[in-house]
Amino acid sequence: MKSDVEELMPRLLPVEFGTSTEALDLNGPPRNPREYLRQVQLEASLCPEVVVAHIDPKKLKKKQTVNASVAGCHAAPVGFSPSLSWQQQQVSNFSDIRQSIAKNRKHWSNQTLDDNVQMPKLTDEDGWKRFCLGEAVYLGTLSCQTDALAEPALDYSKVGFPPFLSIVSRLNQSTVLMLLEILICWFEEHGFVPQLVSLVY
Repeated sequence: MKSDVEELMPRLLPVEFGTSTEALDLNGPPRNPREYLRQVQLEASLCPEVVVAHIDPKKLKKKQTVNASVAGCHAAPVGFSPSLSWQQQQVSNFSDIRQSIAKNRKHWSNQTLDDNVQMPKLTDEDGWKRFCLGEAVYLGTLSCQTDALAEPALDYSKVGFPPFLSIVSRLNQSTVLMLLEILICWFEEHGFVPQLVSLVY
């Protein structure tokens, strides 16, 4: 019967110890390949199954620096690198957008959602597909989509919820990335659907 260690890490080169295990000298060099494998196997069996590292936490509190060599990096040729004014404009644009998003996120996260908005749990992949794409696309029924568009009041549960700020502002970055991954997989498996356009923008 195999030990727990052998179940997790099976031996690639099983070598039986045989009867001459006691005569094996761990201090001396092995005399042949078979003796080398037996020596390695014996050393491994003498190691404890669990090893705990004793780390001094004071050493981790010190400021750690990483030195990276930039000797292999060359400056861009004249005319190919962005100008300083262009770089400053990009930083300014990014800062403006970030502040605008933060402002909108704060505003919309304090607003109450409509009763028909039932956001799925984080791990409910099918729920997110149904939420974003709607019943018609998720179930693959065109008649359901036609009926939903013909109704006077738009039922987002049937046609999918667009990425309203009131919804997106409640999602953290990891949830947004997970949701994009789900929708990318949907697109690769089923092809393009109109609901994906609003989700991209």
